[in-house]
Amino acid sequence: MAFKNIIGQKKAINILLGTMARNRIPSAYLFAGESGIGKKLTAINLAKTLNCQNSREALSVMRDGIKDKNSLRITDHASRIDCCDECSSCKKIDSRTHPDFLMAAPEKGEIRVDEIRMIEEVISLAPYEGKRKVVIVDDAETMNPSAANAFLKTLEEPPPQSIIILISASPDRLPETIRSRCSRINFSPLAPEQCKEVIRAIDNQDTEITDSQLSTLSRLSMGRPGLAISSDLMEERDWFFNLFGEMSGGRNKETWADKEEMELWFNKAFMLLRDIAVLKITGKSDMLINADLKDRFAEMSKTIEMKDIVDIYGRLSFLKGYLGFNLNKSITWNYVTIIMQNLKLKTGVK
Repeated sequence: MAFKNIIGQKKAINILLGTMARNRIPSAYLFAGESGIGKKLTAINLAKTLNCQNSREALSVMRDGIKDKNSLRITDHASRIDCCDECSSCKKIDSRTHPDFLMAAPEKGEIRVDEIRMIEEVISLAPYEGKRKVVIVDDAETMNPSAANAFLKTLEEPPPQSIIILISASPDRLPETIRSRCSRINFSPLAPEQCKEVIRAIDNQDTEITDSQLSTLSRLSMGRPGLAISSDLMEERDWFFNLFGEMSGGRNKETWADKEEMELWFNKAFMLLRDIAVLKITGKSDMLINADLKDRFAEMSKTIEMKDIVDIYGRLSFLKGYLGFNLNKSITWNYVTIIMQNLKLKTGVK
């Protein structure tokens, strides 16, 4: 896959192409935006384009630059800068075997200082096979304090011919000292039709997906098709509603398995409340995320008042804000169960 194949991030990609056309590539980027919208894919394709062996246009522009920065020729050049997706360099980066390409990601929920030391060692050396060393740090906000401090030194004195790309769905969790040393590019959630296009293109060819299923997956992904591809959103929704029914009926004494399950449950609860509120205010089922469950949500919206929806949303939102502080699962479960039982009484949900 090349830049031209990436769906829905035209603005972000145009910024990258413009910096390459002007030969003004920064030493560090921060790709910011929600999960599942193409940040990592774009970062990989940037690495491929910078090291592509067959992209003559890109090579000549990055080598010679363009003297007149206000010239329309910049756009002309930028439109032709891309990787070939076929040379050995592109294929090695895709398979993560290129000696000048490294991807770092958190282990057990955090990036530790040992990982940063390895990055420092890799980029301290001159490119071995390619034209630039490229390091991608996924979920960069998970760097622990020691790792962040070590990484700051690398950003302050970046080695020549190296590019670092931080990817983060929560960039505000990164220290300001790190954010200020990166060129930030914001990525946006995709439109529904763009989500469908991505899901359709990457969906497993061994299974048939109907238009109805595609529409449901697109809505449930909320502009993040990567989530629909990497996880079973329909199964997650069924899990939430089963748990919601047990909690609201006070029949289940189990808690969430881990913090990831807690966060997933809260996100699904917000979607539930959002859809009830939409029907309460507009009465339009085509505006629902869970449009295929419109009859169920219509019944729930008839008896509950907006002030109750807002109150429940506020309580859950307050709790979710503290998930990063390792809330006691049992206590949180008991409190949320009381909230859900209150929602049951107000909506008459069975």
